[in-house]
Amino acid sequence: MFIPIIVIGWLFVALMAAVAEAAAPNGTVLGAIFTFLGWGVIPLSIVVYILATPMRRAKRQAAEENALAKKES
Repeated sequence: MFIPIIVIGWLFVALMAAVAEAAAPNGTVLGAIFTFLGWGVIPLSIVVYILATPMRRAKRQAAEENALAKKES
């Protein structure tokens, strides 16, 4: 699907924001780390979880149907 494109783009923008934070005259590396985590990793994990819900649901239903077919055989 299109999830890898979203992940790559989002992480690139978050990484560039973190680099800008670290390179700023009054910026710190710790601030850059928190910027990357707060703008990149944490929100991205939530978005990927939500976008992958239909795929997980389909996989679970297929496994249940497969288990039911094996049970009936």
